[in-house]
Amino acid sequence: METSARKVIILITVMLFASMSTLSYATTPKPAKISCPAAIEWQLTEQAEITSFACEVGTFKKKTALIFTVSIKNITKEAKRYRLNIFLLDQDKAAGHLIPRKGKPPVVKPGETVTVKVPFFNADTASKDLLVVLKTIE
Repeated sequence: METSARKVIILITVMLFASMSTLSYATTPKPAKISCPAAIEWQLTEQAEITSFACEVGTFKKKTALIFTVSIKNITKEAKRYRLNIFLLDQDKAAGHLIPRKGKPPVVKPGETVTVKVPFFNADTASKDLLVVLKTIE
């Protein structure tokens, strides 16, 4: 096989895998209620809806922290568990949270809304650039 043809096949394969990795995220609308002044990129599953998203600097467990309060609604007909990741892109910090964290079984029932607080300790200023990823755990 010629070198140029091999390069084309490799390029097409890489592009195919890159596009497949983004297929699990929908272009779901951003939350209606956002109380955070940052520029936010959303990567959300089709199986949930973020109903509210807020950030504030405060205290969490007696420590100064940037606290995100996120409400997530299960919009499917099945009980689901989710993984929420928040990345502070301008501060090189990240945090993850299982929703729900525990339970028997640990799931959010259809139509149910769960609110979680995700703290970033030692972050005393609000981030200006965020990435929020919400995935379904299968």
